[in-house]
Amino acid sequence: MPTCRRKRVVLTEPSQALLQVAENNPDKDVYYLQQTGEIFETYEAYAARMSFYRLKQFQCEVTGKSGLDYFQALESEQQEAQTMHSRFPEPLKAAVLRAVQWQVVGRLDHLVEAVFDRFKDRYFADEKVYVDVQGDKFYARILHVYPPKSGPNNMDTEKQASTSTSPPVCTPEESTQIHKIGGDLKIPAKEALALDDPLKYLYKVQILEEQHDRSHEKGKLSLKEKVKWSGSVMDVQCTVMSRDRLAFSKSILRRFIRDCVDRDAAVASPWTVKEAVAKHYGVDSVMPEETRKGVENIKRGEIDKRKKAWEDKDGPPTKKQKKMTAAQEERVKALAAAAEKREREAREKAEKQKAKEEAERLAAEKKKKKPIRYPTEDLDVHVSEKDKKSGVRVKKPTPSRTLLPFSEDPATFESFLMAWNFLVVYGQPLHLSALTMDEFEHALRHSAAETPCVMLGEIHSTLIYNLRTVPFNRHSAVLSLLRMKDVLEEDHKVFGVTIEQLTAVMADVGNNWERVPLRHADLRNGWEDALLGCLKDHATTNNFPRLREILTRLLFAPETNSESSASSSSSRVSSATPQVLSIASLPSERYHSLPPADRIAILAFMCNLAVTSKAIHAHMDGCEEQLTALRKEKIEINRMKKQYTEEMNALSGEVEAKQNQTVNGAEDSMAQDLSDLSDSPSEEGSETASATSGRRKSSSRQKDLRQRAHTQAHSKQREIARAKVAAEKQAQAEYRRLDEEVNKIERRLEAIEREFRKLLGAIRVKPLGKDRFHNRIWWFDGLGSASLLGSGGVVQYGAGRIFVQGPTQMDVELMSKHDDDIDTRRQEEEGEGMLTPNEWAVYTEPEEIEEYVAWLNTKGIRELALKNAMMKWWNHIAPGMRKRLSDVNVTARLPEARRSTRVKQTSGHDISREPYMMWTNRRAVNSS
Repeated sequence: MPTCRRKRVVLTEPSQALLQVAENNPDKDVYYLQQTGEIFETYEAYAARMSFYRLKQFQCEVTGKSGLDYFQALESEQQEAQTMHSRFPEPLKAAVLRAVQWQVVGRLDHLVEAVFDRFKDRYFADEKVYVDVQGDKFYARILHVYPPKSGPNNMDTEKQASTSTSPPVCTPEESTQIHKIGGDLKIPAKEALALDDPLKYLYKVQILEEQHDRSHEKGKLSLKEKVKWSGSVMDVQCTVMSRDRLAFSKSILRRFIRDCVDRDAAVASPWTVKEAVAKHYGVDSVMPEETRKGVENIKRGEIDKRKKAWEDKDGPPTKKQKKMTAAQEERVKALAAAAEKREREAREKAEKQKAKEEAERLAAEKKKKKPIRYPTEDLDVHVSEKDKKSGVRVKKPTPSRTLLPFSEDPATFESFLMAWNFLVVYGQPLHLSALTMDEFEHALRHSAAETPCVMLGEIHSTLIYNLRTVPFNRHSAVLSLLRMKDVLEEDHKVFGVTIEQLTAVMADVGNNWERVPLRHADLRNGWEDALLGCLKDHATTNNFPRLREILTRLLFAPETNSESSASSSSSRVSSATPQVLSIASLPSERYHSLPPADRIAILAFMCNLAVTSKAIHAHMDGCEEQLTALRKEKIEINRMKKQYTEEMNALSGEVEAKQNQTVNGAEDSMAQDLSDLSDSPSEEGSETASATSGRRKSSSRQKDLRQRAHTQAHSKQREIARAKVAAEKQAQAEYRRLDEEVNKIERRLEAIEREFRKLLGAIRVKPLGKDRFHNRIWWFDGLGSASLLGSGGVVQYGAGRIFVQGPTQMDVELMSKHDDDIDTRRQEEEGEGMLTPNEWAVYTEPEEIEEYVAWLNTKGIRELALKNAMMKWWNHIAPGMRKRLSDVNVTARLPEARRSTRVKQTSGHDISREPYMMWTNRRAVNSS
């Protein structure tokens, strides 16, 4: 029966009203569903039932297929039932059905197991089985079954039956008793086996020739053997017989029983054979009185068991007790309170004991941890005492915080680093030559008005040209300042200048900045005014918080020039007291007085805007395409390298084999020649042994032949040696050629790696890696338009340093969760070099980097990857750092000489000879 949501579909029965109408009016029209035999009085009921049957929510109960409608599921069940009934042995059906009739078994699987165990060694007449004859299996049919003879001489009777030519005759009474006791599931299995042993049955079988090909024998029989056994009749026992697994197995037996039996939903209901099936196979469908009583006893016992379990769960019903006095009630309450207190104390004690045991178990498990497989999480790696004794570095070398550019303000340094990296990485679309970090720092510190810095003009001009392509709003700075005025007080001043005064002066400066030609040949004349116009149209107080202060410094000057040109002592006083700017001026006259922090803020703002320009985006897309091409080239080059390496290995092996072969061949030829010479005179000497003159002739002839053989052997050796030398020369030449090709490929792979670094740096700058405490290691050389190698393979550098950035706040939280005492460990292993979140430090010397690499522990995942990355680029990191230190030492000056101020320079130092003043932009475009 098909199922819907794991429940059998119950057919609709005609209503009582419809049955009464049918009795009174047999000709009444009704709606009949032919597939199920259901009858409906109205079309609505018929259509609703048909719609229900057409839903794809039914399941075939036999195969388990789902997603079918009712009729498809019913057809599937019928097909499977036909297949199953055709396969299941027909003589076995009645016996199995008689065995399962009236059985009280909870699960169908348990019933199948019991039936299979009872009938797997019991066979019936007219069954087709496999018979093992002398190691080969034949398909046969059981002609007759001979039950065991009762009595003490049972074994003797069996022996006589097995050895006699004709089987014993079985009476009709005995034939009805075949497997009757063994197939009765009411009798326990051991008792049934003792009373009705299947090994004592004898079966008369006939070999079937036409069915031989369907047998499962392992070997192939000859035609003579087939003819020998075909049609023969023999007596066998169950030990040499077996059924086809497709006809009798637990799965097909389960399907047969489930198709033929049914059971009510009540507790301890027996399995009953369906009435039509029982009638067909002659199974008694009327429950015997003895069986009925037994089923009722089982049902009653099951009900009592469930009732008892329910009462035990809810507790027995309380009996009516006599009324107690007040003293008795107090006593009972006191006893109950004491019992409750003892129970609570015992429970608390048990909980404490359990918690203690759990803590001990966790501690034991922590001690018995499995051995760590390296590399692992870096914080799980600790330096052991053995490692300390062997010289492993425990403390990290301390990076310098003071040698950072503009180290007095971390935010200023980060803006400086971002601006420099942007200018270097995108130097090609900006038409700006590469500049070192030292040159950029000195240019930002340059404040000599009489000696303008070319680098500052080129940097600002290229950014201004780029920002002309970025959409902007006219007078956005003025509008934002006016909005700020509404929030502030009327007389609010910055450097003594109000917003009204500032906006009034701004109206006349920097107009039409996007059309002003800033030519390289004219030293970018007018770039300061264009810069102010760019800030007027792009900046607001929201995206540029220091806008008002910077515009005030660019457009206003102090009252006297002497104040602005004060020495370092006066500058310290002005830092304590705010400077007053009251005279309107021009940006070209005031830019040199801007502090480096304000210059960096302007460049950082312009770089952030330039990222959105079309030129930068086009450059990024071009880098992506070049990266794709380089990846393909790298794959092809690695394939060629592998091919050349295999050829070199094969060539070296072939040369060795030829050398061994030639040496062995020469030795064999020499030995053969000498053996031939030694044999020939002995034969001749034996023939002429009777005469003395013959011996003399043979001795002289033997001598001549020996000399000739030596000459031939030497000539062969010389030919072999010449061939060997020629082959070796040819092989060596081919080997050298392949080695040169491999060297060329390796050099090209190195160049590809450098190109990869340049192009990837134009898309996203990534650190070299992280150490155990999540400090990020940055190396900025060789990115974007900068190159690691110059013409002729000369090492070049951009920053020439290794920067260390402290962990983020999230990293600190993760480390604290992983190790509660992480601060103590960091203090022990980092010391003064322990960085706070996002704090920066720097390594400037190669020896410090070597000490840092020695401190890294390769058992950790992060530090292993970091060390591999640093070793990969070490041939460029160390030379770049050394070259920077050399350049710094060459250009070293006294402190007062190195300081760039607006005062007249001393005669001993020419600031125009500084490296940053000698920088030129070779990528500049002269057109406006």
